[in-house]
Amino acid sequence: MSAREISHPIVAAGYDAITRPADKLLGMDEQRRRTVASATGRVLEIGFGTGLNLPYYPKVAEVVGVEPDPHMRRRAAARIRSVAAGFPVELVPASAEELPFDDDAFDTVVVCLVLCTVGEPRRALQQAHRVLAPDGQLLMLEHVRSERPAVTWMQHALTPIWRNIVAGCHLDRRTVATAEDAGFTFEHLWRSGNGAGIIIQGRARPT
Repeated sequence: MSAREISHPIVAAGYDAITRPADKLLGMDEQRRRTVASATGRVLEIGFGTGLNLPYYPKVAEVVGVEPDPHMRRRAAARIRSVAAGFPVELVPASAEELPFDDDAFDTVVVCLVLCTVGEPRRALQQAHRVLAPDGQLLMLEHVRSERPAVTWMQHALTPIWRNIVAGCHLDRRTVATAEDAGFTFEHLWRSGNGAGIIIQGRARPT
């Protein structure tokens, strides 16, 4: 899917109003902070959205944010102007499956609550692998398929409806397995619900 085909003005307009209170209530703001805390060097964030992760970054060389939705990019640009990040931030209109960067171009790639909406998550992660330096790192915060059968059943049942409401969001993806299939090895992986829940946060290396 090309960048010009992705446009969700209603979702973009209400994204911060819904996500920021939910982050506070569910502790996802702290998970965002933990996810990007170990970012180093030149950073690529895939699915930059409205830039909610930006205030949590440590001092890095640069953050390049890929975001295919122009409505999200407009709000992200406003956030970039309002946050004194202390490092350059660039927005690039591109899709996760077609990253317009050279091989080995980044020290860190961040994916945060975005692989649920990407049309081809395996291809997106293969692209992340390609643009990462051999000693680089993938930092991930995602919601995924539960390991509890009753919850998994609900996720399967709700996904066809949910993805039509929330910009293509899938509730039931096996994102860890997809990352491993794309050539990553996790050296740290936390999962909610004592290891069976729907939130994962981790760091992986290209292999």
